Order: sequence, then C-alpha cells, then structure tokens
Amino acid sequence: MEDIHHLTINDNESNHDDENYLKTRTNSDSSQHSYHRSNRSSLCPRMPNIKVFGGSSHPELTKLICARLGLEPGRVITKKFSNRETSVEINESVRGEDVFIVQSGCGEINDNLMELLIMINACKIASASRVTAVIPCFPYARQDRKDKSRAPISAKLVANMLSVAGADHIITMDLHASQIQGFFDIPVDNLFAEPAVIRWISLHIPDFKNAVIVSPDAGGAKRVTSIADRLNIDFALIHKERKRANEIDSMVLVGDVTKRIAILVDDMADTCGTFECASQKLLSAGASKVYAICTHGIFSGPAVSRINNSPFEAVVVTNTIPQEANMQNSNKIQVIDVSMMFSEAIRRTHNGESVSYLFTQMPL
Repeated sequence: MEDIHHLTINDNESNHDDENYLKTRTNSDSSQHSYHRSNRSSLCPRMPNIKVFGGSSHPELTKLICARLGLEPGRVITKKFSNRETSVEINESVRGEDVFIVQSGCGEINDNLMELLIMINACKIASASRVTAVIPCFPYARQDRKDKSRAPISAKLVANMLSVAGADHIITMDLHASQIQGFFDIPVDNLFAEPAVIRWISLHIPDFKNAVIVSPDAGGAKRVTSIADRLNIDFALIHKERKRANEIDSMVLVGDVTKRIAILVDDMADTCGTFECASQKLLSAGASKVYAICTHGIFSGPAVSRINNSPFEAVVVTNTIPQEANMQNSNKIQVIDVSMMFSEAIRRTHNGESVSYLFTQMPL
C-alpha cells in the first residue's frame, strides 16, 4: 500500500516521464504484437485439418464421400440407452479441426435428427474450429409455412435447433422450399441435383430430344423449365388439387405430350400417389413412355407397390436416402450417385473456394 501511495503522489514531471515511458512501451509492444500476429497468420495453414463423421442414417453415403476425398470416416460410436436416449461418443480428437457431419433426414427421422444435434454439440464443445452439418435430405422441409391456423413452421424449428447445437454451416440438396435457407442465420449451401439429372437423361434415354419434361405440380415449374432449357426440349406441368395431405382430388395437364416421352421431375417422392396419378394422366394424354425422376426417394407406405404397378419405364432417385431395400423390392427403381457433389462441396468449403460451380456442373 505504501508503494502504491508513493506512486500516486509523484510530481508532474515524474508523471510525464512515466506517461512517455508507458506510451513508448505500449507502442513498442503493440507493434511487436502486430508483427508477430501478422507473421503467424502468414505461416499458418489456410484452414485447419478436416474430419468427416457420419451418423447412422446413411453410412454408405459417408463412405462414398470419404473415399472421394481420400479420407477415412471419423471414429464415432452412436447407440441407444435402454430408455431409448441417444448416446454419441466421438473417439478421436477434433480440437482445431474443420468437422463435417453427414446425416440425412430419413429412416427414424426424429432419432437421426437428435443424433445429428448431439454430434454437432459434442464436436463444438470439444473445440472443433468449425462444424458443418451435411444434410442431403433436410428433415421437416415440407412444413415450411403456416398453411392453416395454428400450424407449426417445423422447418424453422429444425433450423433453430441446428444453430443452437453449434452448427456453423449447412450443406443440403434440393430443399423442398428454397426460402428455408432464410430460416438460418448461418451460411446454407443448397446444392441442386439438376446437373446429375440432366446427365442421366442424356445417357439413359436415347430419344430424349423427343421428350417433354413434366412437373407434377405448379410449384416445380421453375425446376422443369431450367432442365428443359438446358436440354433444349419442351416442358409441361400438371396442376393438382388436394383434398388433404397425400390425397389428390384432381389433375389438369398443361402442355402437349402426344407421342412423346414424358419425364416427370420432382424434388421428392413420398407415397408416390402424385407420380401414379400423373403417369396415368400422361398416358391418357398420348405419351409414348413415362419416366419419373426425383431427388429424394422417401418411398413410405404403399410407394414401392405403386411403383411396381405403375406404367413407369423407370423411377430414378438420387442416393441422398438409402435405396438398397427399395431396389430389392422393385426393378424399376434406379439410383443416381450424388456423393461426388457432396464431396466436392466439402472440399471447396474446406479450402475456402466457391461452391457455385456445383449449381450447374457435375464433378466426375
């Protein structure tokens, strides 16, 4: 206390000397700190190392993505306690790492969503530099608006949960409604299956120049016009009215498909009631053949039996959702591999490169 009191009652000259010394010392330390900081940043790698973990929803897709990146999937154990609580153990260090967690919104959706949230949080509190959730099929994407009184906007709730869990970035594919990106306060990269669809059509439909791209509802008009423009062929759309969810009242075809191949394109197929009715409508309008292509093949309930009994030449889906079991039960279901699009998106995100190339081109 005496020393402090002594310093406080120094004369003005002494105070000026101290101020000059402190000023000189502070400026010197500041410049030295600035030099070390700038020098350190130039010597550090541009981004931290990368780790890719996979949840239990789609391990095959995780393996394909890691194989294309030349990585081993991160070691993680996911299990259930006897009371059905989800348990996650990250079995390797993620401190300072750029972490990507692959988990699709399929199967036991609620369990898989909870597993994803826990994995994100586990990596975040283990000092991961950044955590990116790679969600090929975004869960609850169809509940994106209040279409009636007291209806929840569940997609917004899922967005909030992902952000609160600690996700820094989202990579997904063909959101049911693109405005879902606005539900997040973090970056969202919504990849398109369009390049893969165009490539499949040009390789597997010999007479595709005589085809018509058809949207099964008015909401998909933008999607089919984009594909039709790139293939330089015509498009049509079907206007449908629903009495209630998953139940169609009537359909009206807008466009000409007489003696032409009709290719139905949609973002997802659930019970396939829309596809079944649309195929009948197109055949009655004079279409010679009917194909169906969608990004997310959910195929719940009677979907597979409807596909088997339908006049489709093929029902083509991407592997954002596992299709092994469905393919065993139907020889009409074919799969487009989109793992290269996700692996390239991960690589570009990790290296700080633009992802917009993937919106129009398909990496090989």
